[in-house]
Amino acid sequence: MSEAQKKAPVEFKTSGTITENGVVVTEQSSIDQLTSRGYGTSEGKTFTVAFFEALYLQDKEMLEAKTPDGQTLTFQELLHRYEEKNENAWVNYLVYRDLRSRGYVVREGFGAGIDFRIYERGSYGKDTAPYLILVTQEGKPLPIADLADALSKCQTQKKELILAVTNRRGEIVHYSVGEMHFPV
Repeated sequence: MSEAQKKAPVEFKTSGTITENGVVVTEQSSIDQLTSRGYGTSEGKTFTVAFFEALYLQDKEMLEAKTPDGQTLTFQELLHRYEEKNENAWVNYLVYRDLRSRGYVVREGFGAGIDFRIYERGSYGKDTAPYLILVTQEGKPLPIADLADALSKCQTQKKELILAVTNRRGEIVHYSVGEMHFPV
């Protein structure tokens, strides 16, 4: 079997223009396709695919990111733009790709160190995200106060905190984090 035959067919293809916050897509049919699959966010009349989403979609040959003057960006160039905004860009992308490959819809987190929200298969758009993801790297210190803050936020929202740890080879292990209660 040739490489072309092994590769899954591309579901759809679109293009967008890189901005400070990601890649802006303007074609309505593409916006509908992306939205139905849990990608991107609309703010006013602007639909933006976050950098980690854009990298994933570009890797899947579903998105072509362009500069404002129309030059197509390579995966590496797009990653470099993301790294300018986020020093953990590569690790966040790896975790995002891993979760998406497992069939989850992954959305951006919302502060307190929460990197992502993930939805069970088939529940996106119908229910809230039951899991919040905190991304870290093996060997990189994670202040206990940051972990405690993230856990507190999750408990307040009745969500489960998952710690996604990436090792030096790019492999990801997910740990469920919870409070430990000792019998008195």
